[in-house]
Amino acid sequence: MTKQEVAARFDIYKLGENERVESFDCGDADLNDFILTDASLYYHVRLATSYVLEDGITGEAAGYFSLAHDRISLTDFPSNSAYNRFRKQFFAQGKMFKSYPALKICRLATSKSAQGLGIGSMMLNTIIESYRGDNKAGCRFITVDAYIDAIPFYLKQGFVPLSKTDEGADTRLLYFDLESVKDTKTE
Repeated sequence: MTKQEVAARFDIYKLGENERVESFDCGDADLNDFILTDASLYYHVRLATSYVLEDGITGEAAGYFSLAHDRISLTDFPSNSAYNRFRKQFFAQGKMFKSYPALKICRLATSKSAQGLGIGSMMLNTIIESYRGDNKAGCRFITVDAYIDAIPFYLKQGFVPLSKTDEGADTRLLYFDLESVKDTKTE
């Protein structure tokens, strides 16, 4: 199936407070449980908003992602000098802040039946483009606490480890610079 066929087959919609996904299985109990039982509660208390990728043929949830606001902060780094190196890489001039605004991907999962179709990349590209195209509140980075098994996927998509302090841990804090994406409209 081509990227265009995949994009035409699936629709993304925001999961509202009283909406539920009836069935979903990505092979990870924690990710399954979140979308089946917790997503509407997180929406209700304004901790995260979830989006579901629905298969236009079967009507089933083929994937989902949940988003929340985040920041990249001085406290994320092992030292002030490590933070300053990071800051100067992106903001060589101007006022030094103790944190920079980010969007957190809280969860991202593809159902077993849709794995291998490029759905994860499609959802990630949707997130990136929506925040590049409509910068409502100032957001420079996207962050994710990636499971060890998902790290290669995020690295392939252009994410970078924030520091070396979490090497070998169960999850790794990665970030993506929204300014690294070329604006095809102005080229």
